[in-house]
Amino acid sequence: RAAGIPAQVAAGAAMGVFAMQALRLGGIGGAAGGWLAASALYLGCCAMILAQMRRSYPHDRIGGCNAVTLLRAAITCALLAPLADGVAAGWAVAVAGGVALVLDGVDGWLARRSGLVSGFGARFDMEVDAAFALALALHAWLGTTLGPGVLLLGVLRYGFVAAGLALPWLRAELPQRLRRKAICVLQLGTLILLQTPLPSHAQAEFLAWFATAAVVLSFALDIRWLWRRRP
Repeated sequence: RAAGIPAQVAAGAAMGVFAMQALRLGGIGGAAGGWLAASALYLGCCAMILAQMRRSYPHDRIGGCNAVTLLRAAITCALLAPLADGVAAGWAVAVAGGVALVLDGVDGWLARRSGLVSGFGARFDMEVDAAFALALALHAWLGTTLGPGVLLLGVLRYGFVAAGLALPWLRAELPQRLRRKAICVLQLGTLILLQTPLPSHAQAEFLAWFATAAVVLSFALDIRWLWRRRP
């Protein structure tokens, strides 16, 4: 495993860098410096993933599931590149986000089909989702008429993690819930739609606050479950 996993992660990283360049040529925008920084960030993330895999990944190959999650991480990093140059939102961002959202369903299916389901894979998928939401929220804030309140859709997860540093019972493992997955799709789908000119300002505000309320409710239900079972 020690010999095979690094080569497979390296191949996934190369695929991700190629995808980032395809997105750059596809019109997402941004200066060369921003794309260089985004690529360096992505490669740093790949190195961190490899280190985590060596510690806690139970399988002898990364499989298509983790390769797809690496690709979603590359798309997320690519979305950061134009922000450094003041370019935000638009159809190119929405299309890239839509591809990443579709891939979000593919990686879980591949993990189950190939027998590579793992706690590591679930955490990896969740952290990429959180970073993806934050990148889209930044685009919605900087590139549309929405105010900074839309950032809540990108930072609530990190607020929950920060609270867990002070309250250890919040770090306990949660049971799988379809509700959590459905609200994640609602959150990401809303953020993708907000990148486009399709909703009016009033409609965009309603959608953003509706999705935010759903995410807050989901976290509230999880916190209540954890509170009742705290040591």
